[in-house]
Amino acid sequence: MIPRLLEKYRDKIVPEMIKSFNFTSKMQVPRLEKIVINMGVGKAHEDIKILEAAMQDLALIAGQKPVITRSKKAIANFKIRKGLPVGCKVTLRKTKMYEFLDRLVNVTLPRIRDFRGVSADSFDEAGNYALGITEQSIFPEIEIDKIKQVQGMDIIIVTNAQKKEYAKELLRLFGMPFRS
Repeated sequence: MIPRLLEKYRDKIVPEMIKSFNFTSKMQVPRLEKIVINMGVGKAHEDIKILEAAMQDLALIAGQKPVITRSKKAIANFKIRKGLPVGCKVTLRKTKMYEFLDRLVNVTLPRIRDFRGVSADSFDEAGNYALGITEQSIFPEIEIDKIKQVQGMDIIIVTNAQKKEYAKELLRLFGMPFRS
C-alpha cells in the first residue's frame, strides 16, 4: 500500500513545484531522503532503565527499533566516559518516513497546547529541517499514564533540496504548519 503523502507528492506537489520554480524536469524537484528521530537521555549512564524506557517510547512513536547512541569522548563535568550510552535514535526511510511525517503533521503537532506553528528558521544550508519537541506525550501512541520520565526529542527531516526555499516549499506543500 502506498502512503498517502507519497501519492500526494507524486500527484500534486511535483507538478506544483515544477510550475512555481520553473524546473525543467521532475527529477529536479526536491524530495525527502530520510527522517532521523533522536532522543538524548542525560541520566542514561546513571540508570539504564531510563534509557530502556526511552527506547520503548521511541519504538512506539517511529514503528521501528531504535539504536543506542554512545558518547564519542569523555566529559568530566557531566561524569561521562567515552563509550557510555547517552541516547537513542531511529532513521526512517521510504514508506515509514512518509507515514511518520503524515502522523506528525496531521495528528501530533496539532495536539501541542497553544500551538501556533513551527519555526520557519530551522533550515540549514543543505535544505534540512530540524524540529525540537519537549515531551513525548504529544504522540498518540504513548500512554500518558505509563510515562516514567518526560523526554524530549529532535526530529530532523533530510531533503535533497539545493536551496532553503525549495525545502521550505516542499514541507509547506506536505502540510507542515509554519508560523507566519
